[in-house]
Amino acid sequence: MTSLAYDNAHVESLSALSRFRTDLHACLPRRADALFELCDAVLCADGPVTSPAELTLVAEHQRGHGAMYDALNHGRVHIDRLRRSLARLPLPRAADGRIVLAVDASPWLRPDAPTSPDRLFCHVYGRSKNASQFIPGRPYSFVAALETGRTCWTQVLDAVRLGPADDATALTAAQLREVVGRLITAGHHRQGDPDVLIVMDSGYDVCRLAFVLADLPVELVGRLRSDRVMLRPAPPYRPGPRTGRPRKHGPAFTLAEQGSWHAPDQATTTDTTRYGTAVAMAWDRLHPRLSHRGPWLDHDGDLPIVEGTLVRLQVEHLPGDRDPEPVWLWSSATGVDADHVDRLWQAFLRRFDLEHTFRLFKQTLGWTSPKVRSPEAADRWTWLVIAAHTQLRLARPLAEDLRRPWERPARPGRLTPARVRRGFRHLRARVACPAGAPKPSRPGPGRPLGSKNRGPASRHEVGKTVKRAVTLTEHKNRTG
Repeated sequence: MTSLAYDNAHVESLSALSRFRTDLHACLPRRADALFELCDAVLCADGPVTSPAELTLVAEHQRGHGAMYDALNHGRVHIDRLRRSLARLPLPRAADGRIVLAVDASPWLRPDAPTSPDRLFCHVYGRSKNASQFIPGRPYSFVAALETGRTCWTQVLDAVRLGPADDATALTAAQLREVVGRLITAGHHRQGDPDVLIVMDSGYDVCRLAFVLADLPVELVGRLRSDRVMLRPAPPYRPGPRTGRPRKHGPAFTLAEQGSWHAPDQATTTDTTRYGTAVAMAWDRLHPRLSHRGPWLDHDGDLPIVEGTLVRLQVEHLPGDRDPEPVWLWSSATGVDADHVDRLWQAFLRRFDLEHTFRLFKQTLGWTSPKVRSPEAADRWTWLVIAAHTQLRLARPLAEDLRRPWERPARPGRLTPARVRRGFRHLRARVACPAGAPKPSRPGPGRPLGSKNRGPASRHEVGKTVKRAVTLTEHKNRTG
């Protein structure tokens, strides 16, 4: 019975991978075969992808390098259809059955392309601590579903390029609204299910996003800067001759001044294997002071009061840091219990799994290696990399552990994306490959001298060495 169950799971995984590859080919309405083979070359290359031209030397890429450049520059990817295909895939869930999403931005730096359009300054961290700089490039906002436990796997669901005129908060809100809508349409979330938990870092205005997405079944959790000031609820109004109008805000809660804190509503202590003892304190119904500036500049009427739960997390130690600073989190939910407080900071720690995905994209799959000029070509390559990463995730229970001699064996289902990629070439022969064989531009064997197989070489044949056909008269003149 165990082997039968294993065989059924194996067949289901193969079917899911084959269906996604077929859907991916259907999402490529122009230069479909060239783009699909380029994605397979990314998966089957022997080492990290350093340039697209080297991918044309991979056996799975049967076309010339001219076809590869033509596919990137003039091909087409039906992004909306591909997004729906990603939303229909099985989603990882937390222990309580809820979906946990993470949103973060990663830049594609292009400081050496002054004529490339739609670039903007991207904030990147320097090599030293607390050092940062701004480099021209194209930032992309990614949304991914997180798994439970310590893992480097995430399921990327969407990617949007930020332009120079885009408002990051408004674009992120629209992106999250579309992702949650696709998940609801796909049947992953129904009425009565726990709210979708969305975690983000301090670069996002979590309070503004919570107000904009208040009509969706979501709960937002974001990190706050340690110099922020929050406000308590206003005291009850007692009318009198000298009381004046009702107050909108209560006393200030300064994160950096412990004297301004009041007794926490919830407090938990958890022993962890990686961070030692984790102490979390939560204060209910705290909100920031808003003003008619920035994203609230065009807000009509009185500014709202966006209340939530403030969480202070203090761990005993971090990898490489024996005296870490506390982390402040803000959640859009109110009236939470102790278990929910632990769920919030544990989900936030899982957000860093998205950093492993970014590193895999850039260092192994070569996301930022092409020197494409147009933003449209950059979008096509980005979605090919996302499709390649999705295939690696679907192939995780199928791939063999082709480990290096110095690497430790991994349990089934615990392979890293890089180790799954090593065995994808052996797995490719067992799944669907909808891409057709390339059509030759030279006359076939046995044809009369001077005949033509077809018309002039199309655009995807540019770059190949094609000999000029010799006419019968020229042949007689040469041979005498």
